[in-house]
Amino acid sequence: MEFAFTLKPDMTPAHIVELAKQAEREGFGYGWVFDSHVLWQEPYPLMTLMAMNTQKMHFGTCVTNPVVRDASVTASLLATLNRISNGRMDMGIGRGDSSRRVMGKKPTTLENLEEFVATVRDLTGGKQIVYEGHPIQMSWANAGVPPVWVAGYGPKALRCAGKIGDGVILQFSDPALVKWCLGFVREGAEAAGRDFSKIKVMSATAVWISDDLKAARDRVRWFPALVSNHVVDLVSRYKPEDLPPELTTYIRNREGYNYLHHAEVGSSNAQFVTDEVVERFCIVGPVGEHIRRLQELRSLGVTQFNIYLMCGEEEKTLEIYGRDIIPRLGSRCVSSL
Repeated sequence: MEFAFTLKPDMTPAHIVELAKQAEREGFGYGWVFDSHVLWQEPYPLMTLMAMNTQKMHFGTCVTNPVVRDASVTASLLATLNRISNGRMDMGIGRGDSSRRVMGKKPTTLENLEEFVATVRDLTGGKQIVYEGHPIQMSWANAGVPPVWVAGYGPKALRCAGKIGDGVILQFSDPALVKWCLGFVREGAEAAGRDFSKIKVMSATAVWISDDLKAARDRVRWFPALVSNHVVDLVSRYKPEDLPPELTTYIRNREGYNYLHHAEVGSSNAQFVTDEVVERFCIVGPVGEHIRRLQELRSLGVTQFNIYLMCGEEEKTLEIYGRDIIPRLGSRCVSSL
């Protein structure tokens, strides 16, 4: 199992760089950054700093979308960063949530997502393509095509991940939901003639290490509230019987969502989230419980565990994972930094 972290880019650039350097020392292999340009700082300059201050870690957006930037712009950004980092860039992508909704816009379609991914792959690979009726080529793009991770919750998006993704991003650690999601990823892969076993599987969630379960739950309660935005969207587009109750029942008492408090500890957005939901979607408790949950996820096919590193005491979380958990479960990213 690979280990990763995701940052909400509201920290100072200097703090972000120090966390990336520490994470690499502790054995983390991936660093991801939220991409929501109105709410937070732009991820690409931050990933540039992170890449230039590390040696082996991979970096990427978790997640970008097909409509905030033109496909040629995203391709140029990734190709440039791949040259800076010696090929250490990945792209996480979805239909668009906070970066769209905070502007009063809706997420885009999966068809747009597929077309966007194909364009980025071709351009970062240095190919000439016809783009919007005109031939274009980034002949200088010679550092490789970034792997693409597709984020999804519903059957259609998950099948899309199986069809086109190098990896899939699942934003929870509930074993029942992970298993349900991967069934659709497999369907998409097999329909496209792809080998499902070659697709990487990320479980991304908030964690808190403590013997005090009450305090731990309160630290991460914002995370299921964040996920609820996607679930509300799903409920509007699918029949109730097409979605698992583990995913849908917890939003019954949800009254609304304020994106100005998105991914924020103690946010009023999370008042409807019960303790039971917190413990399913997140990982909380002592080190032994984290190891048990991670072993369960690994047995289901999860290949990367991604910590949403935005609950406070970030350095302590990285230290404990590097000392007590990664050596038990993971492949370390060893650096001399």
